[in-house]
Amino acid sequence: MDTAVQVRERGTLTLPAELRAKHNIKPGDTYYLVDLDGILVLTPMTALVPELAREIERLRQEAGVTTEELLSGLREQRARYHTERHGDEPSIR
Repeated sequence: MDTAVQVRERGTLTLPAELRAKHNIKPGDTYYLVDLDGILVLTPMTALVPELAREIERLRQEAGVTTEELLSGLREQRARYHTERHGDEPSIR
């Protein structure tokens, strides 16, 4: 679909109804605008936390690691990082 849109006084523009329907764009949806050297790309913002949680869970299951093993490994890595960066043992929280 090729169509012209006009930028209004406050920088707003209206997406044609056909385009909104085709891509299920609803009032209040949030989009990220990327400027690719003068070519503007509009991409939907997704809630990253749920998406990342699903990906971590998928990878955890694929690797055959339990949640407890994963958390233990993360704690160990965090302690190593802290020791390397600060030269002392991290305080337990």
